[in-house]
Amino acid sequence: MLSDELQSFLTDNDIEYVLAQFVDIHGVAKTKAVPAQCLETILEDGAGFAGFAVWGLGLEPHDPDFMAVGDPATLTRVPWQPGYARIACTGHVNGAPHACDSRFVLQQQLARLAERGWHLNTGVEPEFALLKRDESGRLRPVDESDDLTKPCYDYKGLSRSRVFLERLVGNLREVGFDVYQIDHEDANGQFEINYTYSDALTSADRFTFLRMGAGEIAEDLGMICSFMPKPDGSRTGSGMHFHLSVEDGSGADLFHDDGDPQGMGLSETAYHFLGGLLAHAPALCAFAAPTVNSYKRLVVDGSASGATWAPAYITYGDNNRSAMVRVPYGRLEFRLPDSGCNPYLVTAALIAAGLDGVERHLDPGPAQNVNLFTLSPEERRAQGIELLPQNLNEALAALEADPLFAERLGDGIVNEFLRVKGAEWTEYSRHVSDWELAHYAEFF
Repeated sequence: MLSDELQSFLTDNDIEYVLAQFVDIHGVAKTKAVPAQCLETILEDGAGFAGFAVWGLGLEPHDPDFMAVGDPATLTRVPWQPGYARIACTGHVNGAPHACDSRFVLQQQLARLAERGWHLNTGVEPEFALLKRDESGRLRPVDESDDLTKPCYDYKGLSRSRVFLERLVGNLREVGFDVYQIDHEDANGQFEINYTYSDALTSADRFTFLRMGAGEIAEDLGMICSFMPKPDGSRTGSGMHFHLSVEDGSGADLFHDDGDPQGMGLSETAYHFLGGLLAHAPALCAFAAPTVNSYKRLVVDGSASGATWAPAYITYGDNNRSAMVRVPYGRLEFRLPDSGCNPYLVTAALIAAGLDGVERHLDPGPAQNVNLFTLSPEERRAQGIELLPQNLNEALAALEADPLFAERLGDGIVNEFLRVKGAEWTEYSRHVSDWELAHYAEFF
């Protein structure tokens, strides 16, 4: 029997269908629409899926069904789809949580923190582009007047896209997102929505929900809301920075210490956690920048506006937006992920790397409080500052060479990730692009 609370939710909100939702290895939402009167089945047995039909679940056509078992704490109205609710699910096979389910992988890492009496809070900053296709099929900003060289924080660009932004924010606020600011970012047609941090699992669930809503609201308005990391090679890409802090059972912030000798408000625990992020950065890059296109964002040169705002170097700094990790006083901002990432896998990998730093007391070294893009290669080498992987293949090789993630996240999910993303790299490498045809077809 459903609890009175859940039954009241369905009745009070006129819910006719519940979307049983999980993500594939890419972080893309997958669902089944289940009549509301069958919610109890989702909670007890799960909604059944043919796992081989979904990317990265490690299941074959002859394997048992992948059962998406709902988490009742996530039951939420879908404001842009009246009569529907969404419930975030964790995948089970043969009655047990499935090792290749991204949400379960994160839950396992959160359990490791819980063994210490700790829990992770994350605040994410999703960036996206509002686009349309012109007569030739090329993607352009929806607002044709949004063409400034330095469009960041531009009033006109923000105002002229307000119909979409207001509808999206209104829908998010209806279901508990504490949205506190919206801005035009540094690429034409690019925006960011900021909402208050939450526990790490809720943050990942919410980002998935946001992408679902943004895509459908944009479609209704005749536009495309793109979370592609770099839709325009001459402009800045779309990141999704992760703000990180760890609390103990009493609510004390374990990353904050006003006595920090470097003046950044970080505790010894935070520095060790940071040391783990830096030590495993090349492999982390595979999860945080998981597409071929991601590496058009992580470049060492600038963009049309004069900066990329994306990291290329493995280091940290006090409010330094050219570093991989920025330190807003008393917490860490991991700037590597882009908006095309799987938030469950990124968060799980951050915990694995950070806890390795804590357990081994890794020293991140001194902060780099300079514009790293102005340093010569010789200056960077002299200071021991390494370059992040510069393509997906390099990142996958780093992940394969770093045993931590297979040990902590599981061989199953890491091998599936390497298999799926390796195939993506191979397909890309064999593709003949317009650039190649333009440069070589009549060159010789």
